Parts: sequence; structure tokens; C-alpha cells
Amino acid sequence: MGITRNAAETSISVVTLDFPPVNALPARAWQDLADTIAEAGRDPATHVVVLRAEGRGFCAGVDLKELQADPDRAAIIGVNRGCAAAFGAVYDCPVPVVVAVQGFCLGGGIGLVGNADVVVAAEDASFGLPEVDRGALGAATHLARLVPQHLMRALYFTAARIDAQALLHHGSVYRVVPRAELDEAALVVAREIAAKDPRVIRRAKEAINGIDPQPVHRSYRYEQGFTFELNLTGAADEARAAFLDRG
Repeated sequence: MGITRNAAETSISVVTLDFPPVNALPARAWQDLADTIAEAGRDPATHVVVLRAEGRGFCAGVDLKELQADPDRAAIIGVNRGCAAAFGAVYDCPVPVVVAVQGFCLGGGIGLVGNADVVVAAEDASFGLPEVDRGALGAATHLARLVPQHLMRALYFTAARIDAQALLHHGSVYRVVPRAELDEAALVVAREIAAKDPRVIRRAKEAINGIDPQPVHRSYRYEQGFTFELNLTGAADEARAAFLDRG
């Protein structure tokens, strides 16, 4: 349980999320994830990082129970900083990051996937930002990297989900496979990248980030400012309490 990193094969680092029952990460885990991905990228033996998860879903976002139980707002500050660090670590990783998504990918999961380089998904995967229902804002920056602008707005305001086949149509998901084949499908892509000259691939990642039209770090932190506002007004507490009361 927790965050682990292992070398599945020579030159491929696999980072795994495992936080039962739904992979909702506490504040400390987001920072640990950032540190693990950064460490993998700094390792000269790593040519590619694969980010995956155990369990029925990839990631349900942040641990709302931790936020609701914290009276002095330290948890919300920790979560916001941790999420920014984790999403940034995926984006800034010196080597490509291939993400393998099964089941649900919600909230913070969208931040990770939206900043990844290649997305492989299981047939049962669905993606969404239920933030407005939970009194938070954020990761529209990353959802906008997965779907067109107006669809992003519709999904954001309604908290609706979109499935892997639809994202395949939009070109943000590279492959959709049966769930039993997900890990191998991610490794197939990773092997293809890992076989290239790592000097070239590392410069290619840096070059692509350098021409990205979206300033993902700044825009996400801008969004997070409104989450702090909602917490100060009490709206976030009420929304989280209502969500948790529904079970």
C-alpha cells in the first residue's frame, strides 16, 4: 500500500498508486508521488516512466475525509501544494510519462493524466472532475488538455464523466484495451520509447514542453486560489460534508 517504484524492465520505471479502497490520496501522498516521479526522471537509467494504479480505479482524487477532519486548514494547504507538485512532476519529468488508467479517473487523477505524455486506458475507464459538487475547483487546466474547450466547460459545470472511447476519438487517449491487457499495453508503448536514444528523447520532452501553448503550472495555481476562497467562505466545508454524508 502507498506509492512504489520498481524497474519493470531495463530503462522503464513503473510508479504505482495503491491507496484502498478508491485511491483517494492524502496530502502527504501527493508530495510523495511528486518526489517519486522526480527521482525516477533524474535516474539516468530511466528512459520512460509508467504511472499506474492498483484497485478498481486509477485515482479518485484527494482524501476528502482528511480535509473535513482538519479544523485549521493545514490539510487543504498541504493537498493544494501536493497536487501542484505531483501534477508538475509528471509534466516536468525529463523523460516521457505513460499513464495506464482503469476504472474511474477523477479530480486529482485528471491532473496526473492531463499532464502525462501518453495515455493508455482500459475499456472501463471514465474521466471526470466532480469538483463543483465537492466545493473545490481545479484541474480544468488538465481536462482542457484531454477534450476541446466547450466540452471541457460542459463536463466541468455538470461534473459529468467521459469514457475512454470518447477520449480516443478526441485523440487524447492513445489506446483503449481490455482491462486485463492494460499493463502490457502501457509497457508496449514504453518499450517503443525506451528503445530510442535517451539523449534525444530527453531533449524531445524538453522541447515539446517548451512550445506548449498552455502554462500548466500557472493556470492550475490560479484555479487553486478559488478553492481557498471557497474554503474561507465555508462553501467547501458544506459541500464536502454533504458528499461524505451520502456515503
